[in-house]
Amino acid sequence: MSIQWFPGHMNAARKKAAESMEKTDLVIEVLDARLPEASCNPMIEQLRKHRQRPCLKILNKGDLADPVATKAWIEHYNRQKGVHAIALSCKKPADVAKIPALAMKLVPHRGTALKPLRMMIMGIPNVGKSTLMNALLKKRVAAVGDEPAVTKTQQRLYLGNNIVLIDTPGMLWPKIEHPTDGLMLAASHAIGVNAIIEEEVASFLADQLLVRYPQLLAARYGLATAGMDGIGVIEAIAQRRGFRLKGGDWDLEKAAHTLLQDYRSGALGRISLETPESREQLLASYQPEPSLGEPREEQEDLDEH
Repeated sequence: MSIQWFPGHMNAARKKAAESMEKTDLVIEVLDARLPEASCNPMIEQLRKHRQRPCLKILNKGDLADPVATKAWIEHYNRQKGVHAIALSCKKPADVAKIPALAMKLVPHRGTALKPLRMMIMGIPNVGKSTLMNALLKKRVAAVGDEPAVTKTQQRLYLGNNIVLIDTPGMLWPKIEHPTDGLMLAASHAIGVNAIIEEEVASFLADQLLVRYPQLLAARYGLATAGMDGIGVIEAIAQRRGFRLKGGDWDLEKAAHTLLQDYRSGALGRISLETPESREQLLASYQPEPSLGEPREEQEDLDEH
């Protein structure tokens, strides 16, 4: 299943962000620590690199992610030019309090009365930008919700200490190139529910967990995971929890929703769906779908022989 979700307001937000980037000194990009690259919007990368703006990458929900994978991601990003990465939870004030000082290190020539530091906060939907804004300002200035795309307009706010914050709506991009990225984003609740089929997303998530964290599935649901596939996990959860439809069949939809909620809330444990190594393998093996009427390279090679 290839998931795509790009509501009209996101295109308007992209255009507005491109205009505002010119008057911005630093981009704070909020990522999901459980899937940092899948939650990294390539449009944001293009905009900031075009304007040559440094980036503070916030791996939010660090308390939900696998600490070993998160450490590898931090090292990966900190090797990149003009980038500093930190993992934290935007719900923890002590974590958020570190951000202004880190931002000043990236742009040391700003932050005076004459030249305030202008920081643009960007990221995908439902990744925690509004929570971060509220924590930085120590008051509720941005709407926070459990559904993607709550914020739809740009805000300009003053943090004090000669720092200006520009909050932007959560943006995805017009075409999610890697199908697994769309599924990881859907599992992590960055995509609207109307654009996904929960059973398919949960089955994908279960397959990932069987490979990476079978012990967490076993501990949470009392499953013997050996030989199972993703669909089998959903069926087993329905059976273990007694989820039945009126006719007596197992309620797989409710079981799928339960698995997704347990992952999103951290009830399953600390989980990362990708690592720098798995990302490298994905990119190395990826072959884009051919356009209509355009054969795959392998087929062209066969035709030549």
